[in-house]
Amino acid sequence: MKSVVVLGGYGGFGTRLCRRLAVDGWAVLVAGRNRAAAERLASELPNARALVADRNGDMRSLLEAHRPFLLIDAAGPFQGSSYRVVEACIACGVHYVDLADARDFVSGIDRLDAVARAANVVVVSGGSSVPALSGAVIAALSRDRTEVRSVEMAISASNRATAGASVAAAILSYVGQPLRLWRARRWCEETGWHRLRWERFDVPGRTPIRRLVALADVPDHTIVPETIPGRPAAIFRAGPEFAFQLLTLWLLSWPVKWRWLASLSPFAKWLLPLQGLSARLGSDRSAMVIEVKGWGDDGARVRRWTLIAEEGDGPEIPTIAAHVLANAIAAGALAPGARHAAGAVALEDFEPHFSRLAIAHAVEDRPYVPLYRRVIGPAYDSLPEPVRRMHDVVGDGGAAGRGRVRRGRSLLARLVCVVMRFPPEGEHDLHVAFEEHDGAERWTRDFAGKTFSSELNQSGARLVERFGPMRFFFDLPSDEHGLTMVMRGWSVFGIPMPLRLAPKSEAREWAEGEDFCFDVPIALPGIGTVVHYSGHLRRL
Repeated sequence: MKSVVVLGGYGGFGTRLCRRLAVDGWAVLVAGRNRAAAERLASELPNARALVADRNGDMRSLLEAHRPFLLIDAAGPFQGSSYRVVEACIACGVHYVDLADARDFVSGIDRLDAVARAANVVVVSGGSSVPALSGAVIAALSRDRTEVRSVEMAISASNRATAGASVAAAILSYVGQPLRLWRARRWCEETGWHRLRWERFDVPGRTPIRRLVALADVPDHTIVPETIPGRPAAIFRAGPEFAFQLLTLWLLSWPVKWRWLASLSPFAKWLLPLQGLSARLGSDRSAMVIEVKGWGDDGARVRRWTLIAEEGDGPEIPTIAAHVLANAIAAGALAPGARHAAGAVALEDFEPHFSRLAIAHAVEDRPYVPLYRRVIGPAYDSLPEPVRRMHDVVGDGGAAGRGRVRRGRSLLARLVCVVMRFPPEGEHDLHVAFEEHDGAERWTRDFAGKTFSSELNQSGARLVERFGPMRFFFDLPSDEHGLTMVMRGWSVFGIPMPLRLAPKSEAREWAEGEDFCFDVPIALPGIGTVVHYSGHLRRL
């Protein structure tokens, strides 16, 4: 019988994990600083006993005294934590797994790879919903994709699944803080707990869930671009069951973003009592979704995996990942060395555990036709290859090149440029970010740090481009030379306007060698030229 030390073994996740391992035949040492709490749980389990341990204390002496086969760290928080527990395990020849979801901690574990291999020890960090389960799902959804463009993930927990202190501390550590994300083929800075979005979780045979989620920081933000073919963009969102809880944290994020506060972490002790006030409200349903978009031999496809956990089984999911990893190490299925958990186990390894709980999951797999191909139809295939490549947008993309801007000379023209946030006059390095969601595209043009955006969608046989409250409707005549955007109508706040009052613009796109070239003049009746920008780009 193999023995395992579970640090934080009587905590929210630790208790569930200890029960799982004990039932599975492990000799469990329930470890933590509270002897009474450890003894209470150990007395309820077969082959279990209590152990006083502090992850910030002398772990090496403890491991030498008890000589376990494996240590699982379920204590946390791991944000800002050192690798002292891992190093103690390696020094004592004890295998190691943790439930960490701290981005730097998990993605940096490979710095211990050489020493772990030399000691014949398996070290796996992130044995939780992310990146162990998320990595297994992403690998399954990406299996036959030659180029993955985007990976989007979201988790929403039941309100009755009260978070532990380490979870609260982890959340508050990044609320309002700058987060580094790989998007539009370059690293950019976003804000933690921003990018709010309503997410729908839908599994056949189960009542759908719709909840508000926001940007959270997880190891997948580093791991996905480094390991998935195509170097896709990655974004992870999370949220509680009630929107007002998320919005409260979103409001509190602004003083951190504005640097009025260094962090919300000091308020972690208040988060659990406040959550406890509403713990009896809401449902016992948690959910997770991962959507992968990319290209393969069969064209573009969107694959969406959704999980819904009911009857309060949502908090079991992070412990399932650690349980699966523990059994894999015991079976000798993982080679010595230090690694993050993404890709360490397969999605199929989770299924036996899901099937014993009130957990259902399913995959939706559908083809995707990019927006410009839908609007143009068969003539799209005759376009020059650089033009087609630019408009083959699914998920996320980016292009870079040079742009030239000329502004109108009149005072009114300059005022319009300011209101519309058009770039300043001159020659600029140019980056264009493409973000596709539900068949619509958002183009963000960055002229040397000055950005402006528009949203594009389809209306019947026409392309619609939206700038704020204004919508412009275009035909797209196309041939082997390129395409032209011919305006056929426009509206303001949804009210159709006379075409004679519309901005005058006939944008052109064509190819020169490998370059995508564009020319966009914009003029207004009675004002004349407002802005005229042109240039060349290549997809990244």
